[in-house]
Order: sequence, then structure tokens, then C-alpha cells
Amino acid sequence: MKLVVQVKLQPTAEQASALEATLRACNTAATEVAVVARSTRVYRNYGLRKHVYQGIKDDHGLGAQAAQHVIKKVCDAYTTLRANLAAGNCGPPDAKRYRRVSTEPVVFRWQAAQPYDARMLSWQTDARTVSIWTSPAG
Repeated sequence: MKLVVQVKLQPTAEQASALEATLRACNTAATEVAVVARSTRVYRNYGLRKHVYQGIKDDHGLGAQAAQHVIKKVCDAYTTLRANLAAGNCGPPDAKRYRRVSTEPVVFRWQAAQPYDARMLSWQTDARTVSIWTSPAG
């Protein structure tokens, strides 16, 4: 059984800065990966990973797990885009918006959500704290 809880983080100014820098690094990397995906027309996780994985780690200082999540996030964004295009949510194929979103790379806002998993996050329930991975630059 999964338990879903909502928590409120109360980071110090230094911790908040590290979290913000991590979000910026992850979403900057995601935008760059989206450009590579669009230019190479590779939208699947494993195929895209071959093109960008090492660069994400080297250029953005992200750990292995964060790099994997960035690639998956980009693949998921393109899957959603394809579904929206097929459903007509961006207008008909001759519409200006349809042409723009079907040809330009996906862009991620710097503060967009970044997925974390058990390898990047740990809970200390007795101490009522959480340990969250941040990028070395953060």
C-alpha cells in the first residue's frame, strides 16, 4: 500500500538556494535534451540516453539518477505533446500553433517540477526531517 502525504519544507536560506540551483540545473539540462531530441528525432528514453546522458552529467554537474530523471521527463513531455497533437488540442494541422509546437523543441521553465525517487531523497520520520539531493553547484 502506498501512502501519500503532503509535506511543507522549511529550508534555511542556504538550503533553499541549493534547491533552487538544482531546479535550474535540471530544467536547463531538460531544455537542452529536448533540443537534442527534436534535432535527432529520438524521443524514447533508452535511445535518447545514448545521445545525452554523459553530457548532462558533465555539463550540468548532475548525478546519475538526476540525469536519468531529466531524460525521462523530456521523453514524457514529447509523449504528452504527441497525444495533444493527435487529440487536436493544438488546433488543426494547418493552424499556426499546431505548426509551432510540432516543430519547435519543448522548453522547461526553470522552476518546473523535478522528479525525485528513493535514491535521491530520504526521510527521517523520527527527526521530522528529509534529506534531498542537490546538485554540487547548489
